[in-house]
Amino acid sequence: MVIQAFFEQYKSVAIAFSGGVDSAYLLYAAVKYADKVKAYYVKSEFQPQFELDDALHLAKELGVDMQVLTLKVLSVPHVSDNPHDRCYYCKKAIFGAITAAAAADGFTVLLDGTNASDDAGDRPGMRALSELSVLSPLRECGLTKEQIRQLSKEAGLFTWDKPAYACLATRISTGEEITEDKLSATEMAEDYLFSLGFTDFRVRSQEGHARLQVPEVQFGLLLEQRKVILAKLKGYYKTVSLDLEVRG
Repeated sequence: MVIQAFFEQYKSVAIAFSGGVDSAYLLYAAVKYADKVKAYYVKSEFQPQFELDDALHLAKELGVDMQVLTLKVLSVPHVSDNPHDRCYYCKKAIFGAITAAAAADGFTVLLDGTNASDDAGDRPGMRALSELSVLSPLRECGLTKEQIRQLSKEAGLFTWDKPAYACLATRISTGEEITEDKLSATEMAEDYLFSLGFTDFRVRSQEGHARLQVPEVQFGLLLEQRKVILAKLKGYYKTVSLDLEVRG
């Protein structure tokens, strides 16, 4: 199935919109081929501000009505405990909130940006999507991440080369309690590294210690900026170390 054929079948759709590469292209395709479209963005403790900014920017460019929903995800049972299947409980709450808002607006079909490159066997969150009957047209149409980036570039979407970005909760070791302070430290630390020119990196957190995962090609930049990085990040973490097993 091609994406146009999907929207010939589903003409009125609600989009779970994150501001990332996949959901951005899905929203673009829906605007192009469907009759009625509305985007829903869920702002929680797990999303950094730049994701919301990007989502608002693209929705404005596409002329799409976008609703921002606020969810205190840390109050959802099991989420702050950070078990191995935390994503299931989080996704269930997030998509449950979107489903309710979309239904109130008259939408019966909810779509998300899961693509054909996503491994369903390694994503507890996909179980939540299945239970809530969320459709994933990019996956159904066999579109991979690489293809979506190319199609996004051809469509002129500024998100086409946006780095992959998992939620802030993924930076905290499984089994360690997630708190707002830890999430805030992660966001501020990563924002700072972004400002220095780093890309495709992570600041992992374990019991107050930071472990930087930086592409090998950026090791030189890391050494150049070592002192200022330490000075900044030591304001958030007890220690700061480099993960040398990361390749890029």
